[in-house]
Amino acid sequence: AGSFQDAGVIQRAYNLNFPLHAVPASSAQCPAWSAFSVSSPAVVLETVKQAEDRPEAVVVRLYEAHGSTADAWLQTSLPVEEAMLCDLLERPAARGRLPLEQRGVRLSFTPFRVLSVLLVLRQ
Repeated sequence: AGSFQDAGVIQRAYNLNFPLHAVPASSAQCPAWSAFSVSSPAVVLETVKQAEDRPEAVVVRLYEAHGSTADAWLQTSLPVEEAMLCDLLERPAARGRLPLEQRGVRLSFTPFRVLSVLLVLRQ
């Protein structure tokens, strides 16, 4: 019952197509850790990769999956020094600098929009 957004179809499709793989490890307890999180269920973090020409940076690609307008916070536990929007060739966008805030980096999406964010890490 309800819409595909209410049913969580996007998340369930990722769970089906990219299942979690368990890897044997030592019995030592490890704290839970996540490199990234996104505050909106309408926004999917699709890719995290090292930047092509900047070894001190990573590129994060996200998209809006519900066909809606959404604001989302991208949070990371990585030591980010600078964040900026970039194009698919990883060139920084004019006026693309994003302020780093306590909650992370604020991103605004229109329906089905793809955003690429270049995160420069502290060395």
